[in-house]
Amino acid sequence: MNMEFEKKLSIPMEVKEMFPVSMEISNIFTKRDIELKKILDGRDNRLLLIIGPCSADNEDSVMDYMTRLKKLSETVEDKIFIVPRIYTNKPRTNGQGYKGMLHQPNPDEKPDLFKGIIAIRKLHMRVVSELGFTCADEMLYPENHKYLDDLLGYVAVGARSVEDQQHRLTASGIEVPVGMKNPTGGDFNGMLNAIKTAQSGHSFIYRGWAAHSFGNPYAHAVIRGYSDMHGNLIENYDYEHMSKLLEMYSEFELKNPAVIIDTNHANSGKDPFKQPEIIKTVMDYRNEHDDMKKLIRGFMIESYIEDGNQKVGEGIYGKSITDACLGWEKTENMIKELADIL
Repeated sequence: MNMEFEKKLSIPMEVKEMFPVSMEISNIFTKRDIELKKILDGRDNRLLLIIGPCSADNEDSVMDYMTRLKKLSETVEDKIFIVPRIYTNKPRTNGQGYKGMLHQPNPDEKPDLFKGIIAIRKLHMRVVSELGFTCADEMLYPENHKYLDDLLGYVAVGARSVEDQQHRLTASGIEVPVGMKNPTGGDFNGMLNAIKTAQSGHSFIYRGWAAHSFGNPYAHAVIRGYSDMHGNLIENYDYEHMSKLLEMYSEFELKNPAVIIDTNHANSGKDPFKQPEIIKTVMDYRNEHDDMKKLIRGFMIESYIEDGNQKVGEGIYGKSITDACLGWEKTENMIKELADIL
């Protein structure tokens, strides 16, 4: 093969033995899992916010952000349930550039996948144990999910992964809610087929095992906009798109119809400062239509300490080195304003 095999990595069971979860962490995981599922199936009317940096690039600044988010969450918890984003794997459109903490626990150093596995587990453990948050991460590599499956509260399958069969099958065996994004071309059918697959049981190969899944009834849609054939970015969070999606949910006979609106990416034209405006637009029509209140369960938001983004090596604390994010001051105002209209 045209590659070099450097070293055999520890399997998830070995890493979990090195860094085991405590009973306290396990209890937090269970409690928040129950709460999140109640929101997605309509038993809890709180709004879900999946919010945080585009990528978790630095433990210190991520923990700083999470600490701020925890304090804010306590003031709005009767109306808003917050699941922080700690995205430790980053898909790259052309394969180049920083691929996330899993690959490079230090973005200024060369990749070290074993150190990365340890770093991402330790970071997720810190946030659960110190702040009581179970977080969201993107499942970029299905075989890596077991390294974090006892810590994650939410799993996202990205626009470039949602049509991959192994992602769909793995999602069917995941215990916590899984959000399936619409593909970059905007096709709702591809996304809904992914949800249908994830909500069903399957027999398949996983990490060298013959595995059987039982289906994940909390697999759901995440709407993120799309690109046309010329590369133009087009939004799809409007009432017309959501009405059509609600019809298609019924046609596909899916359990627990639920949608999360991704306010960045193509929906914002990659302008993170449009995110508060998008939330206001969605909330305006959501509040006018009972079917939309039942369907739209929350938002996915890219936010960090500093506005915008930077190149790797610039060294600005709390500023994204991948997609541009909304800074903390604007984030805090946005969440408070959202709570006021709920």
